Amino acid sequence: MKFNSPRINWRNGLFFLFIHLIAILAFLPWFFSWTGVALFAAGLFAFGTLGMSIGYHRLFTHRGFSCPRWLECSIAILGCCCGEEAPAFWVAVHRKHHHHSDGQHDPHSPLRGFFWGHVGWLLVKDDALQRYTIIDRYARDLQRDPFHAWLIAHDRWIHLFFASWVIFFAVGFGFAGLTGASVSEAGQFGLSLMIWGGAVRTVVVWHQTWFVNSAAHLWGYRNYETRDDSRNNAWAGIFCNGDGWHNNHHADPSSARHGHKTWEIDLSWLTIRALMALGLARDVVLPSEALAARLQAERMRLAPDIGYDGVLPAPVATPIPASPTAPAEHK
Repeated sequence: MKFNSPRINWRNGLFFLFIHLIAILAFLPWFFSWTGVALFAAGLFAFGTLGMSIGYHRLFTHRGFSCPRWLECSIAILGCCCGEEAPAFWVAVHRKHHHHSDGQHDPHSPLRGFFWGHVGWLLVKDDALQRYTIIDRYARDLQRDPFHAWLIAHDRWIHLFFASWVIFFAVGFGFAGLTGASVSEAGQFGLSLMIWGGAVRTVVVWHQTWFVNSAAHLWGYRNYETRDDSRNNAWAGIFCNGDGWHNNHHADPSSARHGHKTWEIDLSWLTIRALMALGLARDVVLPSEALAARLQAERMRLAPDIGYDGVLPAPVATPIPASPTAPAEHK
């Protein structure tokens, strides 16, 4: 397999370096506050689980469920505050990943090793990932949506990203000032919220996303015989909001549920279940009957006392279809 000589993507590289350096300030006691830590924890769920895993991945990319327009737009904004591009571009890249999963044209398969699949692919320029070209091919549905088109135009998504940091600081500064703190104390409290709720949370959410691209294609077990090297990685499944049950996902990408076995904890799916109970999630796509039958056969094989002969049926996972707007698979 041949690869072109890399050209450094300075825009991404400097952005990632800057945010990581800001996050390191959290190790300095002056920037610590328990309120900041609480905001960090809440932000992992609000921005990481709702914005990225549920929004960018399961809702926008795979249309695993539908929701009211106001909620869809709110989730998109939460995702933008994670600093992972506008939904339309992220969706286009991920749909291309499914189209060419672990092939030469996969944008981030760990073909060149763990680092490449984790973040290396983001640090080089790739002509195949030209923004509007790939969006037009793989995410035309979002391109035609006025709100999503607005988010990607003039990089408005990154304006929202930094605006959230300013809000964290302003709220912290204002609250401390109203409670009688000095200007220095108010500034310290505001910065603690910005660093923990903004920078530290952003870095953790980045690595949640990146570990799915890297670790979940290298290490773990497989429930299904898919055409790629996707794996179910237990620690990534928990750390990455359920997206680490990646072999399950690649076997049935439209399903809103990634944890197929009872012990495969899927925080995003549990959240979608809660949205369903509130009437906010509709048309939810569940694992196909064929995949469910295969898992049942596996459970029977592992329980010899019921007399099962241990022979699994032929693999039922077929090559992953392209998205509704993506071209058909070709070799």
